[in-house]
Amino acid sequence: MSDTAKGRNLFHAKVKSVLSGDTLVLASLESGQERLFSLAFVSAPKLQREGEEPFAFQSRDFLRRATVGKVIQFVVHYTIPTGNKREYGTVTLQSGEELPKACIADGWVKLREDARRKDLSESSGSLLDELERLQAKAKADGKGVWATQGGIIENTYEISDPKGFVQKFNGKDLDAVVERVLTGDRMILRLLVSPSRHVQTIVTVAGIRAPKRANTAEGREQPAEPLANESHQFVEARLLQRSVKVNVLGLTPQNQLICVVKHPNGSIADFLLKEGLAQCTDFHSTLLGTQMKVLRLAEKHAKDNQLGIFKGHVESKASSAGEVDATISRIVRPDTISVRTKSGGEKTVQLSSIRGPKPKDEKQGPHEQDAKEFLRKKLIGKHVRLSTDGVKPPSEGYPEREVVTIIASNKNVALMLVEAGYASVIRHRKDDTDRSPYYDELLAAEEVAQTEPKGIWSSKAPAAKAYQDYSESLQKAKIQSSVLQRQKKVPAVVDYVKSGSRFTVLIPRENAKLTFVLSCIRAPRSARNPNEKAEPFGQEAHDFANRRCLQRDVEIDVESTDKQGGFIGTLYINRENFAKLLLEEGYATVHAYSAEQSAHANELFDAEQRAKDARKGVWQDYDPAAEEADGEAMQDSVNTKANGTANGTSSNDGATAPVKPDYRDIMISHIDPATCALKFQHIAPTASHALSNLMSAFRTFHLSPSSSSSTAAPKTGEILAAKFSEDGEWYRARIRRNDRDAKTSEVLFIDYGNSESVPWKNIRPLGPAEKFGTTKLKPQAVDAQLSFCQFPTGNKEYMDDAVAFLRENVEGKQVVGSVDFVEKDGGLWLTVFDPNGRGKGEEVNVNEEVVSEGLAMVPRKLKGWETGRGDVLKRFREREEEAKGSRRGMWEYGDLTED
Repeated sequence: MSDTAKGRNLFHAKVKSVLSGDTLVLASLESGQERLFSLAFVSAPKLQREGEEPFAFQSRDFLRRATVGKVIQFVVHYTIPTGNKREYGTVTLQSGEELPKACIADGWVKLREDARRKDLSESSGSLLDELERLQAKAKADGKGVWATQGGIIENTYEISDPKGFVQKFNGKDLDAVVERVLTGDRMILRLLVSPSRHVQTIVTVAGIRAPKRANTAEGREQPAEPLANESHQFVEARLLQRSVKVNVLGLTPQNQLICVVKHPNGSIADFLLKEGLAQCTDFHSTLLGTQMKVLRLAEKHAKDNQLGIFKGHVESKASSAGEVDATISRIVRPDTISVRTKSGGEKTVQLSSIRGPKPKDEKQGPHEQDAKEFLRKKLIGKHVRLSTDGVKPPSEGYPEREVVTIIASNKNVALMLVEAGYASVIRHRKDDTDRSPYYDELLAAEEVAQTEPKGIWSSKAPAAKAYQDYSESLQKAKIQSSVLQRQKKVPAVVDYVKSGSRFTVLIPRENAKLTFVLSCIRAPRSARNPNEKAEPFGQEAHDFANRRCLQRDVEIDVESTDKQGGFIGTLYINRENFAKLLLEEGYATVHAYSAEQSAHANELFDAEQRAKDARKGVWQDYDPAAEEADGEAMQDSVNTKANGTANGTSSNDGATAPVKPDYRDIMISHIDPATCALKFQHIAPTASHALSNLMSAFRTFHLSPSSSSSTAAPKTGEILAAKFSEDGEWYRARIRRNDRDAKTSEVLFIDYGNSESVPWKNIRPLGPAEKFGTTKLKPQAVDAQLSFCQFPTGNKEYMDDAVAFLRENVEGKQVVGSVDFVEKDGGLWLTVFDPNGRGKGEEVNVNEEVVSEGLAMVPRKLKGWETGRGDVLKRFREREEEAKGSRRGMWEYGDLTED
């Protein structure tokens, strides 16, 4: 307040708003106190909710544009003492323009009829004369309210069809006037949708949430949130009654418009966030698209500088950590992944801000396997960049887990999942900072996936893929094995690693699931539970197999099956024989007998030798000299005998020294058709008498009605009574595998060594353990193999001939077995003699006969105990040459060992 104008006080103030074409709301420059001020001697058309007078908006708009937000000088000419004291006077703008002269000159106000009665001073009289002159000219020119047409604007306060309004104006910039600021993020706008139609409605500012002001709801007063008034004042000072541009994006749940409100200097949301007077809200992210990133950066500026509501904010340590390089080792769930860092440590992490298909959700659950396979194909074994966004606390039995962003081949893994419809985006709490830095892109991708729709958003369920487990019974395994053996390098996926050499693999094109065992090697056993102790280097072998094979694409060659329904063969990872890799690391040893019959023999033995030379793994204490000494000592072992050298002589051509003979009377009870391995019984008087007595009592017991109850569901490994199909008699048997669908079990008759599939109705409890259990009489079938004989396991025709020969000549007969060597597992290497082989009491060496008939060859890779049998080997090789010369058996087309 200063100066005096012609005897009147001259005041200064800032125009806060304009109510109509003749009325201003002024704010004191010192205190901010507001006062109502009207232009003297004139009146403007009325703005009213019931219906605006013609040119009311245009009149106010002229005054608004000229004064709002500007500092003016004003003089009070007179007051009207009503309930709300109102002052009337004149205004001088900074440009020198005077009001109401400019208003009346442009025709936006009219002189009051009683104007000359308001102020009778000399100065007012001269002002009125000038105003009358200006009005006459405006009227003559048809300006403003004096125009003969137009001026009527339809202003509505409700949008009858909000969705239709959004669809019509989405993406278009509308001119608007801010009529009132409610909070920092809500205001009443007058939208100028056309020259003759306006819409006045509440608008929510897109992308932000400002602190709430105090209000009363349901009779209860709600206190203001911190900095709510400051946020409100910030927006009001910059936008109230200003012209703005509005971009309509969408609707709130209450059907209020969500808009980007742009001040001439930019989006008001951006300015609020930079000052810390609002924070980003995720609900509008998909509406804003890439614009949301700008708002996030503005919010980050406030956080970094601890402005406004972010005062005292501390950035989480996890989110400030840089990127690290890692390798994907396992897909646990579509949103949970195991990674291995450069240091070799492995950890399980969760992808930030997304959730994979919920397994228990009827709609989402069927997509879980597809989502895992999607990630497996893209990530497993790949090098990625990993950045930690936060830490998820332990909950529902799950341990604490890092939430991360993973970048693979410059692509965000979480984003790829959401785009494919295999994950949904988590809606974070407003105070949750452990979110993905790509959160807005995730929300946008989710919206697109929902629209198309893809994956979990699709109403169509994915094709169910049920894998058939062919290892659940030996019968199934043999059938499928015959199919797979005809194929070479069958594509498969390692689903689970059971040990260093045992896997569960899936064959997608066959819908097959099977247990796969590496042939020709033995890996040390790992612990299967915390209470079990692993063999030396068993866990290391298991871990190595996990790292190299788990969830990887592999190829398999199936060679045969084992007694438990496992498929035996070669597994290739990146075109390399994995058995060879295990051997090179010292995590396995060669099984000499099977390796010698394999096409990979040289490769495997060489790999094992490299591990020995490098003292790796199980060979860390390897001593070549000690191994050679062990081989020599083995010649003097009671477990060995110079085969066929009954007189025990030696010679200078490599014959062995005399050893103690170990002859046993045996009966061959079973011959394995796949390998020609033997099962035999000792027929010493005490042994045969004990078995005879037990079987007699056993049959009598199981003929009685009291023992006729069958077993509902036998357990694997259990020893029970089973009826043999060929003779209908009951025998002791061990359950190998169960087929619950067919209600049959694969059993091994433990006293005879043969096996077959038996229906559950023909299986029953063993009977009294003290009479029939293995503590009373141990299993009588003993494992054995023929010494110095390598059978053609890769050729079914020749194998059938060898099996037929042995069955005809030794199966079920009393023969003599000379024990040449005892394996660690108790298996025997025998030379079998038939005392009446020629039908004339002539003793026949069955092993030599097999080689002589071309049904087996002398092993190309000799075992340690075989190398010292020079005279025996010489005789066997002579027999082999005879078979070759006569083109017998496997030699019918010549020497198959020649390259």
